[in-house]
Amino acid sequence: MSENAISDTQYPSLKARHVFITGGATGIGATLVARFCRQRARVTFIDIDDQAGEALCQKLLAEHGYELQFIHCDIRDVDQLLNSIEQANAAFGDISVLINNAADDTRHDTETLSVEYWDERMAVNLRPCFFAAQAVVPQMKRSGGGSIINMGSISWRVKQDFMPAYTTAKAAIEGLTRTLARHHGQDEIRVNTLIPGWVMTDKQLSCWLDADNMKNIHNNQCLKQTLQPNDIANTALFLAADDSRMLTAQSIIVDGGWV
Repeated sequence: MSENAISDTQYPSLKARHVFITGGATGIGATLVARFCRQRARVTFIDIDDQAGEALCQKLLAEHGYELQFIHCDIRDVDQLLNSIEQANAAFGDISVLINNAADDTRHDTETLSVEYWDERMAVNLRPCFFAAQAVVPQMKRSGGGSIINMGSISWRVKQDFMPAYTTAKAAIEGLTRTLARHHGQDEIRVNTLIPGWVMTDKQLSCWLDADNMKNIHNNQCLKQTLQPNDIANTALFLAADDSRMLTAQSIIVDGGWV
């Protein structure tokens, strides 16, 4: 199978379901937006990158002609995040699937890390996951249930030491997932963590990946092909659909067998 093959699997339960994706303008997020559109879901995505967000929205509207909207949002501002969820609801109805995808893995130094930078990293990589979930739960209850997918990272599991605030936030997401899964399970709301390995996004290819890193990835993965955004999207579609109706409180790792 091609490394970037898109699965033809269709999930009937996703048709017309309102999916809300944070950080959807580029990278894995943009692939998630496109793949849910292919399922004929109603997709709202938010991002701070207006140019990329508008371009993706226009491209997919032209391709699919289906319900899709982009909303500018800086997730560090919780009020702005909550307003975007309200705006999404007003346009497309109750949200049934939330994908907390937005994150920033900018490298930072342990010895010089400041309180201000630590707090800012949490405001990007952890805090929005809780408050977005808190905001969509009443909508999911009205719909008879839903799926919340929090995007994790293998970085803390493999003891990467060049971004401690990021790895701390990503480790915490798995704890948050399990707590929310227990709390909201009685309302048929499932909460899982989807954990990518080192995925070949444009950002990773341009900023972090060199020959040594590529060799390290292949040495650590059991499967020697490179991870592509569609590999992550394939699992996200399953977690969002009714096909995974009894799967909750889990950490699903898609990393080619690194961890």
